[in-house]
Amino acid sequence: MDLELAQRLDRIERLLATQKKVLNFDEVCDYTGISKSYLYKLTSHNKIPFSKPNGKVIFFEKEELDKWLLLNRQKTIKEIEDEASNYMFQNRKF
Repeated sequence: MDLELAQRLDRIERLLATQKKVLNFDEVCDYTGISKSYLYKLTSHNKIPFSKPNGKVIFFEKEELDKWLLLNRQKTIKEIEDEASNYMFQNRKF
């Protein structure tokens, strides 16, 4: 099997693994692009939601992981301008 085909198959396998509801440590790294060392740091500081059902192996619920990934959303300039306009309109003095 040539190298390109092997790489494509590996990518397909990783994508299929992320379709599960519960992901293991390596699958989370593939799914998020977070390095293993940074993910270890996040789990050791309890900065990312995870479970340890048997006290050793770490699992992540994909839905919780998606919510965590979307924390601290930054507003667009348009959203900020709209909020400022609405504030000015609502608080103007007659």
